[in-house]
Amino acid sequence: MQFEVWAPQAGRVTLQCDGVSHALERDPERAGWWWGEAEARDGSRYGFALDDGPVLPDPRSRRQPDGPDGLSAVVEHERHAWRVPWQGRPLPGAVLYELHVGTYTPEGTLDAAAARLGHLAELGVTHVELMPLTPFPGTHGWGYEGVSLWAVHEPYGGPAALKRFVDRAHELGLGVVLDVVHNHFGPSGNYLPVFGPYLTDTHHTPWGAAVNLDAPGSDEVRAFLIGSALAWLRDYRLDGLRLDAVHALVDTRALHFLEELSTAVDALSAEVERPLFLVAESDLNDPRLITARSEGGLGLHAQWNDDFHHALHTVLTGESQGYYADFARASLGGLAKTLTGGYFHDGSYSSFRERHHGRPLDRTRVAGHRLLGYSQTHDQVGNRAQGDRLSALLSPGLVACAAALVLTAPFTPMLFMGEEWAAGTPWQFFTDHTDPELADAVRRGRRREFAAHGWKEEDVPDPQDPATRGRSCLDWSEPEREPHARVLDWYRRLLTLRREQPDLTDPDLADTKVAYDDERRWIAFRRGDVLVAVNLAPEPAALSLGVPHARVLAAWEPVETPGADGVVRLAGESAVVLLQE
Repeated sequence: MQFEVWAPQAGRVTLQCDGVSHALERDPERAGWWWGEAEARDGSRYGFALDDGPVLPDPRSRRQPDGPDGLSAVVEHERHAWRVPWQGRPLPGAVLYELHVGTYTPEGTLDAAAARLGHLAELGVTHVELMPLTPFPGTHGWGYEGVSLWAVHEPYGGPAALKRFVDRAHELGLGVVLDVVHNHFGPSGNYLPVFGPYLTDTHHTPWGAAVNLDAPGSDEVRAFLIGSALAWLRDYRLDGLRLDAVHALVDTRALHFLEELSTAVDALSAEVERPLFLVAESDLNDPRLITARSEGGLGLHAQWNDDFHHALHTVLTGESQGYYADFARASLGGLAKTLTGGYFHDGSYSSFRERHHGRPLDRTRVAGHRLLGYSQTHDQVGNRAQGDRLSALLSPGLVACAAALVLTAPFTPMLFMGEEWAAGTPWQFFTDHTDPELADAVRRGRRREFAAHGWKEEDVPDPQDPATRGRSCLDWSEPEREPHARVLDWYRRLLTLRREQPDLTDPDLADTKVAYDDERRWIAFRRGDVLVAVNLAPEPAALSLGVPHARVLAAWEPVETPGADGVVRLAGESAVVLLQE
């Protein structure tokens, strides 16, 4: 078997494979690359030593059986026999479900999560979006401090378990999307800087030195990241990738890394003859991110739309701190703006940033499915001091209103695991760092961060306490009892309507018409012949929406068919979906 590694600054490179050492040779055709052959098979342990230093894991390791600090293991992907033929599921018309493997079940493994996928197929979502799977120290964590960007965290089950998960998902008709982190590497178990200039001091990010996308040596770093992305899509038959915090990818080159990545993914899609897509997390509010390359954009297929979340969250909860301030002042007008224009900050002044932010999105050129809409995500729940979900802040009626707004809006909806039954479990920030100093630094940093917002130290969960992760695991007995069962039925009904009513998946953003009343706290919008009305006030409301001869498709509380006057009468904290006939 041939082994190779990029180590441009090394004078000697030695491969150790199954306890036998082999001197590697410089590749005469690729600067900085070393290669050689050794007897190996699936599962063989190996690593590289640079200039007689310690044996280190392969930067392109496909498996780390003993964690990030251990030797790598050979993975022969062709040995896996896929059970299910798969033609893929495209992004238009999709409903995504964000899932954290370590807390979706108490077992916290891919096999345990796969056993629960029938619930999602019955719910009516189309894609499972897995939070990061790359190896990190310890057993439990969010996954955003992973290393070995080509490998699967061993406590989750490793590469074989991911393939079993994907096979089961595809068997149920579910696509699989993976969250990948290209903007930084984890602080523990990261040996990439030993091998080459994977980081650069030219730019800085919240996590320290930036990933090297434009300094000397960046050609190989970009190839490393793109190769990893393509490997997930090809070797594991994934349907898409979610790209974490792309605004932190600092790249001054004429050909931006994201454009190069989207080009490579589109080429792979053509090669494997199934749809593949990239969804970016970005706070730039720059429509060029999701504009086609042929039109001068970067060619990504979609992005998370935090503006919609913030506008929705503030009208539901009344919270106005930090980045919520501008949205809270705009109230229902802010929500209406996102429903019709995508972004709230489209060149407007952001008081949180103390500058103008964003640029307008051309609704005639950007399809609605290119923006993901949601009321909760791992970030928006887990980055609260106590990880409290909307179900801990709102009545079941307001939770139902949030669901109606997300699942009928002109965006690609995304749910956060457990949201569909108003889970009573929090989702808190937890870590399992094996380095005591790093563990203590994370603990103190978390408490210091929230102390600045008035929280007592003892009220901020200890990320290193196993009980913090334990509290964050879903309770699968909840969906069988009230009020969770009623909420789950509501989500299922709304998702059924998305499949049955073509207007709800119409990609034309410009076709959405909105009306609202801030004082009486109701908002309504129309998409083709479908009309959605939501009453956020505790008192009943009569909405004169001019919809005579409309049929009630779904209602949280009983609603009479509008009469000749076109008035819809809603109970307090309730929602209705109507069809004009």
